[in-house]
Amino acid sequence: MPIESGSCASARQAKQKRKSHSLSIRRTNSSEQERAGLQRDMLEGQDSKLPSAVRNTLLELFGQIEREFENLYLENLELRREIDTLNERLAGEGQTVDGAELSKGQLKTKASHSTSQLSQKLKTTYKASTSKIVSSFKTTTSRAICQLVKEYVGHRDGIWDVSVAKTQPVVLGTASADHTALLWSIETGKCLVKYVGHVGSVNSIKFHPTEQVALTASGDQTAHIWRYIVQLPTPQPTADCNQVSGEDEVEISDKDEPDGDGDGSSDCPTVRAPLTSLKSHQGVVIAADWLVGGKQAVTASWDRTANLYDVETSELVHSLTGHDQELTHCCTHPTQRLVVTSSRDTTFRLWDFRDPSIHSVNVFQGHTDTVTSAVFTVGDNVVSGSDDRTVKVWDLKNMRSPIATIRTDSAINRINVCVGQRIIALPHDNRQVRLFDMSGVRLARLPRSNRQGHRRMVCCCAWCEDHPICNLFTCGFDRQAIGWNINIPALLQEK
Repeated sequence: MPIESGSCASARQAKQKRKSHSLSIRRTNSSEQERAGLQRDMLEGQDSKLPSAVRNTLLELFGQIEREFENLYLENLELRREIDTLNERLAGEGQTVDGAELSKGQLKTKASHSTSQLSQKLKTTYKASTSKIVSSFKTTTSRAICQLVKEYVGHRDGIWDVSVAKTQPVVLGTASADHTALLWSIETGKCLVKYVGHVGSVNSIKFHPTEQVALTASGDQTAHIWRYIVQLPTPQPTADCNQVSGEDEVEISDKDEPDGDGDGSSDCPTVRAPLTSLKSHQGVVIAADWLVGGKQAVTASWDRTANLYDVETSELVHSLTGHDQELTHCCTHPTQRLVVTSSRDTTFRLWDFRDPSIHSVNVFQGHTDTVTSAVFTVGDNVVSGSDDRTVKVWDLKNMRSPIATIRTDSAINRINVCVGQRIIALPHDNRQVRLFDMSGVRLARLPRSNRQGHRRMVCCCAWCEDHPICNLFTCGFDRQAIGWNINIPALLQEK
């Protein structure tokens, strides 16, 4: 009669254990409906002020958490049995290998190595399961705090930049690759003014701090200063944009994007010529901004320079050289004569014009790829974003290392900071928009599904802290800008 070998016996035992494990999971799943019904009955008997829909959602989420941890517990038991079996087999091999006994140290090393591998497998399974649960819970929370309010559709090509006027009436401005800049009523989504003075892509738009004047930068190697006059229309009731269905991350083809041909922007007033044209660059002007007071403006170009102009005379005051590659963005301090420029050379530079007789420059090196934008915040901080998928918060008094680093899963475009609440909005190449605080803690992700959010790369964000309806605006290469209402107190409370 043949004798069963030790390896065959252990394999048979492992197979029986796996079979019993699958049966236990099956029995667990069979009782899920009974448990869910019992939990609902218990909750119905309790005095709760939560709406029934919210209570049901919480029940489903906690039920899912319980099931996941139950499965993990069973897997943990099975892994522990396998560890014991492995140790027994190693002990048996230690008596017969090469006719000599293995030392206790060698046995311990082998067993420890195998145990660590199984432990790592358990940790990976646990993290994957629990992160999925937490992710679904945070998405539901984000939808309640971050709500889509209005879509601004009218451009015929991607929108590079979005900005909000600093004077009354408060309007929204967008700069597009279709060679135009449009001004919008925030409340109604109606186009108020179209600027058609550029002959190239409009890459940036910024509003004068005290007058109804806009500054735009273009691929035609110029920056234009132009005046607008708007009269806000009467707000109309809007449909609820927050009802979404289906799963997140639903792909939508280009044919489903806003067309822009029947948008109504063609019949709004048109501005065709600028008050002033700034013409000193030899390449694409990628960005422009007003210095504090609005008497000077700074531009950033692909010719590797930034220029400071006198607005009244259009004369070049300073040419800021030093970057080794094309510039990507420029930003001015809200209260001081400071300018920050970013570049493809992986650096950004701080230019100080507070002393009229001389201007100084400091170089910040901390990224490993193109710095797509750098912006000022309150105090002495600068926030920089890069194609290396990081955002860094810097103290101007200490340039050696950032005080906070945010790591993401996609390249970052033009960031914006809510100065009053110190919240950073990050637009991504992967169509996501995420919110972080200044210490690098993630607060929320704006909803994006088959019915709301951007369908292509998000290029820019702009905060408008005082507006009662929309306090965050985003724009992207899907030809639309979106107005969001962020419940900031609830967002910070969630943190």
